[in-house]
Amino acid sequence: MSSDDHPPATGSRIPWHEVHPKVRAAVEEFLGEPVAEAVTQPGGFSPAAAVRVRTTGGRRAFVKAVGPEPNADSVRIYRSELRIAAALPAHVPAPRLLTGFELDGWVTLVFEDVEGRHPAMPWRRDELDRVLAAVAEMSAALTPAPIDAPGIEEVFGGPFTGWRRLLDEDTGGLDPWILRHLGELAELESGWARAAAGDSLVHADLRADNILLSGERVYVVDWPWACRAAPWFDRVALLPSVGMQGGPAPHELFTDGDPAVTAVVAALTGYFVRQSRQPGPPGLPTLRAFQRAQGVVALDWLKRRTGWA
Repeated sequence: MSSDDHPPATGSRIPWHEVHPKVRAAVEEFLGEPVAEAVTQPGGFSPAAAVRVRTTGGRRAFVKAVGPEPNADSVRIYRSELRIAAALPAHVPAPRLLTGFELDGWVTLVFEDVEGRHPAMPWRRDELDRVLAAVAEMSAALTPAPIDAPGIEEVFGGPFTGWRRLLDEDTGGLDPWILRHLGELAELESGWARAAAGDSLVHADLRADNILLSGERVYVVDWPWACRAAPWFDRVALLPSVGMQGGPAPHELFTDGDPAVTAVVAALTGYFVRQSRQPGPPGLPTLRAFQRAQGVVALDWLKRRTGWA
């Protein structure tokens, strides 16, 4: 896939005026003034409001809010993000949570407004190197995990069973290499949780749309999937999206031949490949295409790491 035709990371954003009136009123009460301007931010996979607001007195904040429609699972995800964001220590390179609450089935988070932008697409090598350095620094700072977070198997134990599920599903249209090695892939995948276990706090969902560049700083946003894992997990999980968004291929950026990493790459690849074959969830029109594109890159990486003919 060329750097110009990768699918965007976008959901169906809810504009500020369509957020539940009681939620808008509660945000304005917290900020102390009416909202005079609300600018929707398009990036990210969520059918929710993601709005930079400015009050009549000039106070700024970034507001995320989601209700049970059109995708009730988003409420659970935002509830998890609220719990994690409230617990993150100050040294984590993430925007500071100002307040959060649940009201009439909606979950709302109000963050400090960070002046920044996502990395340029296609990836520029200088920005990629800056992000990878920041991820390494973040991993070191978050080892051991500074907050109580679930282990990675608890968070991804269900999703990371793609190859094993495909053993019992229609395999039409799959890459011939997959068909030749599906049993071996399922066995390799089965060891991913043991391979990925660790005591680092990881973001676990790193992509360009979850990264902000602000001056000399790199911020990591959207932490609902944070968990304890091996310190290299965030870098490994980021690389398929880097490759599909015009950056270097994963094997050029991660050369450690550790078999534990190969098991995790197998699980990631199986997840992307199988998920991309499922019906699209409500409110997330580009998700399956995005997963499919990551799966293409991850599969090439997996072929190289296994060395299977």
